Amino acid sequence: MRVDAYATSLSWIPSESVSGWLRASFELGVAHYDEPPVDRVVGADAVAHLRADDRFRFANVLHAWAEFDEERPVEWGYAADSGLVMGATTVRVASVGATFAGYALPDLRPEPAVTGDAVTFGQTVGGRTGVPLPRPVPHPPFVLWQAPIVWTTLRLTLRAGRPAEVDLPGASAFPRHWVYGPDGALLLKSGLTDQKGWMDHSFGPRTPWGEQDAPALVVAAESELERRMSHDLMRGELPPQIRTVPAGDVVTRQGEPGAELFLLLDGILAVDVDGTRVADVGPGAMLGERAVLEGGRRTSTLTAVTPVRLAVAPAEAVDVERLRVLAALHRREE
Repeated sequence: MRVDAYATSLSWIPSESVSGWLRASFELGVAHYDEPPVDRVVGADAVAHLRADDRFRFANVLHAWAEFDEERPVEWGYAADSGLVMGATTVRVASVGATFAGYALPDLRPEPAVTGDAVTFGQTVGGRTGVPLPRPVPHPPFVLWQAPIVWTTLRLTLRAGRPAEVDLPGASAFPRHWVYGPDGALLLKSGLTDQKGWMDHSFGPRTPWGEQDAPALVVAAESELERRMSHDLMRGELPPQIRTVPAGDVVTRQGEPGAELFLLLDGILAVDVDGTRVADVGPGAMLGERAVLEGGRRTSTLTAVTPVRLAVAPAEAVDVERLRVLAALHRREE
């Protein structure tokens, strides 16, 4: 039996992820945020089409195969189209725009690991934008001209007669990384964008091409319904308030009154019901709908695991029928 599968990550810059002096260039239109990528990506050809439409900054396409004798792997390898797909950066001054190709680093592929009935492949790809980003840094040489390095490390495990498994064990702290499974569906997300940490540390030995990878803080992707509701909320007639919450702070407490809806823009929230942690949720999650629909009392406690950014809106900012469907999906304690 031959098993062949893809795992794909797209790296992109969401709105509200850039801060400090760098944000000014985005607000002035010199640089640009990215629209959220599509919900499904299947294969290298689909990634190439997205690149032509300028839908991401970097892509990691891990394509691998394995031959099995019953359940025992006998032969395996990386496919020819496996590797980095580099995007581009467009800079505009007044009405004049210039597009800069990125600088690609060599793909890193360890020897596949064979354990029992499984073959596990790994691939790290990355690079930096072609646009300079001069800045002070806390390590030698203390001033850099080149942009920091962006990367993702994907892991793909193949078995005979079973679905392939995908993981994101490592990634740069910026920008956002979305991971798609072998069926093309959005599967995982990096949970936190840390622009300052990325700018201060993502160069030289502090990258996979030096001495170390950086563990990725990963959460499961939210539902397609939440993505549609998020789009409507952020672009609706009632613009939400943006709130920043430090790690460790409680956003809502079970049993207390509340009528606001929350869209998690960045970071990770823990969901506790009756003192038991039932879930961790990440960017794109919509929260608070059950209190709106079920009597105005919070049904769970939400605590910031990391620093988080929230879009806070009144219930009338979202279609109530969609809220009912979302509430049925969110009965995590059951």
